Amino acid sequence: MHNTIIKKFIIALIVGLPTLSAAADATIASEPKGAMPAQTTAIKTQLIPTESKPPEAIVAKETTRMGYVDIARVGTESDRGKALRDLLMARKEILQGKVDGKKKQIEKLKKSIEAKIATMTSQQREAKSKEFQKKLDEFQKFARASEEELFGLQEKETKALYEDIERTAVAYGKANGFSVIVVKKELLYVGSAVDAQDVTEPLIKALNEAGQKK
Repeated sequence: MHNTIIKKFIIALIVGLPTLSAAADATIASEPKGAMPAQTTAIKTQLIPTESKPPEAIVAKETTRMGYVDIARVGTESDRGKALRDLLMARKEILQGKVDGKKKQIEKLKKSIEAKIATMTSQQREAKSKEFQKKLDEFQKFARASEEELFGLQEKETKALYEDIERTAVAYGKANGFSVIVVKKELLYVGSAVDAQDVTEPLIKALNEAGQKK
């Protein structure tokens, strides 16, 4: 299997928590010595004045603006994605037609040999067997080459499409104040300090507009 061209994004979001100022200490004066009637007992509270300190600075949470993209939607709904799908389907039909044609030739040869094998000498049978095996090997080699050709085209064009998506995401992110734009499938958790937005739709639009200018 080929390596996926969808790059993995790792986001480290460090959120600073505000520091709370310590509460002032309070001391309760002890009950005076000596017996006093319960009903007239008074408890006096005295606050020991503390040195006035300036309040500690509160660290404000900064909101990180993050965008996420559904790559599958971009691939199926964007003009570039649709064009790529059409290109691959057209090439697949051509190669499939050639493979099917050679396969029919192999099947025809097989039936021809089977129809005459009863009347063949041992030497003729051996010769036909080698002929058939050679044709079969050639067919299998052609089928593998066709599959590799289609696979190579798909890999090349898909990589080019992803690079276009990347460039479009960079331009869109900078223009709209995003700190980061990631692939949606990579999202596992988003904290409250992160303003996460689905930018798939505007990114498709921007990608289409960029393609029209070429």
